[in-house]
Amino acid sequence: MVDKFYQNKRILITGATGFKGAWLTMILIMYGAKILGLGFRPNKNQNLFDNLKLKKKIKFEYIDIRDYSKLEKSINLFKPQIVFHLAAQPIIFESYKKPLSTININSVGTLNLLEILKKTKSIKSIVCVTSDKCYANNFSTTGFKEDDQLGGSDPYSASKACAEIIINAYYKSFFKKKKIGLASARAGNVIGGGDWSPNRLIPDTINSLMNKKKIDLRNPGFNRPWQHVLEPLNGYLILAKKLYLNPKNFSGPWNFGSKRNTVTSVYEVVKQIVDTWGTGKITVKKNYKYYEQKNLQLNISKSQNILKWQPIYSIKKSISTTVDWYINVCKKNFSPEEITRKQIREFFKHEK
Repeated sequence: MVDKFYQNKRILITGATGFKGAWLTMILIMYGAKILGLGFRPNKNQNLFDNLKLKKKIKFEYIDIRDYSKLEKSINLFKPQIVFHLAAQPIIFESYKKPLSTININSVGTLNLLEILKKTKSIKSIVCVTSDKCYANNFSTTGFKEDDQLGGSDPYSASKACAEIIINAYYKSFFKKKKIGLASARAGNVIGGGDWSPNRLIPDTINSLMNKKKIDLRNPGFNRPWQHVLEPLNGYLILAKKLYLNPKNFSGPWNFGSKRNTVTSVYEVVKQIVDTWGTGKITVKKNYKYYEQKNLQLNISKSQNILKWQPIYSIKKSISTTVDWYINVCKKNFSPEEITRKQIREFFKHEK
């Protein structure tokens, strides 16, 4: 943990109780930051946040980002310098069941936050996390670039595309004039220890293995740019720092994905998990009725060349690190905090 930039910085993390939010909060605690974390209740994926006992380590509030007045009051009292906006309804499957709330949380929630932050004098740097699903599907296997067309054939993807349009409009209309850095971060499918969210590949697989049930795959041939959760979080941290120091040159959209030609199928990922775990049987679910893009790949050249961010772990290393977390915590009964801190130190030992 070598970067002391974040020490004593006042940092707001929306979605702190989520999977990525919990990992990011722990990193910034280890960096020595002063953190206000915001979470949504009820949250089906707050296990890691609770297991890491993060509520005792930071200033924390339960706030629905759709509640403008409560959000504004909290931000005005804390006076953040840097914001990581991760609050979202993150599941495609859930967006089909609850499209209105998904779009409200992911789009209007982002709008509320930016409207408040444009009046916040302390703010210098804002990273809004969206998704690689924000792109219109052009059936390309070469990778989406940041200036490719936005779109969405499902409610979740549409909500993230809307958020991107709002972010761009607010930067050009308000934040650019104030010399405040504002960027969107588009990451691929992340994996890592402590994710228990339903209808996600890794949690569903681990739960099946723990309960000695068959692992039922709905789309075994779908390819994704899988990456360990610490990969994009490292990108967000690099981006937020550069926005703080030089907002003009680093505002805008950024892709954080895996290296080129490393997309891996759902089946191959699960097979490696089973092999590492030692047991398990894979089956294929038929008649899955919801749309998902078959192939996804992000072109990360911009982040590599300008931010000097690079993926550190191979897909095999990402999977093995993820499974090791679950084995150590669920089989060997190690402390989740101990294993999480250990994996963070191990990852950032390689980051330069």
